[in-house]
Amino acid sequence: MNVNYEKLGDVRGEIVVTLEEKDYADKVKKQLKEIGRRRPEPGFRAGKVPAGLLEKKYGKAAKYEIINQTVGEAVYDYIKENNLHVLGNPIPVKDNEINFDNADFTFKFEVGLAPEFDTHVNKDMHVPYYKIAVADDMMKRQDEALRRRFGKQESGEVIDETAVVKGVITELEADGSDKENGVVVENGIVAPEHFTDADQRSLFVGKKVGDTIIFNPSATCGHNVTELSSMLNIDKNEVDAHKGDFRFEVKEAIVLKPAEVGEEYFKQVFGPDKVHNEEEYNEELKKMIAQALERDSNYRFTIDAKTAILNAVGRLELPDDILKAYLMTQNEALTPENIDEQYAAMRPQLEWELIREAICAQLGVKLEKEDLDEMARFIARQQFAQYGMTSVPDDMLTKYADEILKDDRARQQIAQQALDNKFYSAVHEAVTADEKDVNVEEFNALFAPAAKAEEAAEQADA
Repeated sequence: MNVNYEKLGDVRGEIVVTLEEKDYADKVKKQLKEIGRRRPEPGFRAGKVPAGLLEKKYGKAAKYEIINQTVGEAVYDYIKENNLHVLGNPIPVKDNEINFDNADFTFKFEVGLAPEFDTHVNKDMHVPYYKIAVADDMMKRQDEALRRRFGKQESGEVIDETAVVKGVITELEADGSDKENGVVVENGIVAPEHFTDADQRSLFVGKKVGDTIIFNPSATCGHNVTELSSMLNIDKNEVDAHKGDFRFEVKEAIVLKPAEVGEEYFKQVFGPDKVHNEEEYNEELKKMIAQALERDSNYRFTIDAKTAILNAVGRLELPDDILKAYLMTQNEALTPENIDEQYAAMRPQLEWELIREAICAQLGVKLEKEDLDEMARFIARQQFAQYGMTSVPDDMLTKYADEILKDDRARQQIAQQALDNKFYSAVHEAVTADEKDVNVEEFNALFAPAAKAEEAAEQADA
């Protein structure tokens, strides 16, 4: 058997497999013998069927199967041994037909090749890196958020935006009088903070225990059937009959008292022996905000780096017809009628995947188990923080991270995220990152053109 390869262009080549009878004859005999062992013929016991009868009945099918298998293995072995970067699958040339009258055969396969290109990822490539300054108002908002998170709920006299309000809810007529046989909830509870209507929320904020408020429950939640049913303590099928105003007699206001700055609070937020006074607290607060802003800066860098790389590399030459044929074999929704349109939409991502793969090879970026574990621990830490648990012991964090990774889908997502982080971190080191100090308003403005373009596209679709 001979396997030859000829490069037909920058992104395509041809593999020719020449098969002689000696390359497959013994395999065919073995296959026929196995068939005879497994399939008894009338008048013969299994394993005792004459070779001539097996050849006559199953010879062509066995020969066809063995030849296809032998040729397929030869093609893929050649690709692997010669490190051909093949895109899609080898495409058999149309004249690859088996004439059973012949003993020798020649098969041709067209292969699509990944293009060779310069990634331009080096110190000559300049990519902006925006560093966001920590402003005083950020410090104030973070302080307020943390003190609220670690605060305590207690009875108060005045309803603020955080309050849970308890009282009697009574349905009214259009003239403001109590509705006969209307809904009355003796132990009503509302949380104005979660009202979807700002005007309804404002009716409660600032009111005191003992006050009476006229409000519209339906308006507080956009007539959400489930929420109205719960608020008015009625069946979901009845809520449409109660869209009018109600009176709320305030009996109690449960307000959130922010945590007091002190040793216990410092311990809750940062763990033991990390912060001892307000000066250290402000320093750690600033670090906390800076870390969050750094993630925003890194995210922006991924956008700018990808744009810079794509612009530097330019449009890649691809074996488009081979890729189209391959994609149609992988997805039943792709047909000769729609493949051109669908492929045009898919091509940019195919190009980026090739460029990204080349950069990973250039910079030695590989996903290691340690990267996966570290990302899982980071996600676990974030999830604990959402519930106010900011000082979780390492062993608990590791155990929870391991549990997350047991889910195959979560593991794949975490792996992709970890690889993204490692990839762009390597790119950041390889290129020249031009640091630019900006405030948060200037940083947010960087995303405005994309938002406008997306809005325009949505309007065009409409």
